[in-house]
Amino acid sequence: MGYKHLKFPENSVFLVTGGAGFIGSNFVFHMLKTYPDYRIICLDKLTYAGNLANLKDVEDKPNYKFVKMDICDFEAFYQLMQDEKIDGIIHLAAESHVDRSIKDPFTFAKTNVMGTLALLQAAKLYWESTEEKYEGKLFYHISTDEVFGALKMDGTMFTEETKYNPHSPYSASKASSDHFVRAFHDTYGMPTIVTNCSNNYGPYQFPEKLIPLFINNIRHRKPLPVYGKGENVRDWLYVEDHARAI
Repeated sequence: MGYKHLKFPENSVFLVTGGAGFIGSNFVFHMLKTYPDYRIICLDKLTYAGNLANLKDVEDKPNYKFVKMDICDFEAFYQLMQDEKIDGIIHLAAESHVDRSIKDPFTFAKTNVMGTLALLQAAKLYWESTEEKYEGKLFYHISTDEVFGALKMDGTMFTEETKYNPHSPYSASKASSDHFVRAFHDTYGMPTIVTNCSNNYGPYQFPEKLIPLFINNIRHRKPLPVYGKGENVRDWLYVEDHARAI
């Protein structure tokens, strides 16, 4: 489902879901700096992980707009697609904390699965109603490598050929959303890309995540909590490198 030679005309409109979050805000910065001819619409529900202060430096840019919205609100999102004439969706909005998913799997299923499905259906209906239909359109879904299960101790990495093997409610919900995105590509011909990144780190990361949590605890001489028995292996990706890759 890659679109290696896909090009977008000037004044294309891109919507970034979860744009006030950690990866989202870094991606918005990158887009505004690198592609000044594109309009960037940042959509976020502003839950615990979304922070408008992350985007204070760009809030006055003429090609930037913020919209507060829940991705599960299909009607509102469909209207936004029509009002703003969205050409591309970069879908980053998600519940993403494993421990939270263990305590509250319903919220993860609602946001990650039903929210993604709402976006897909709204995009499908709007793009199919336009003259160009899917020409110059793209649904880019950012997922996680946790859908593939746990990395082995020998450092073997996941690839596009790795089988899905989620182990937590979080990774199960992301795996399901991946399958819906691929289903819309195969069933309706929607142009989609799914990428499965490893753990990100960098500026504006929510403080309960591992690296900022450890740094903060070290500064305040608090214990360093390790998940399980400390035997989990994780690959790390700097968030600005991830933004450029997208």
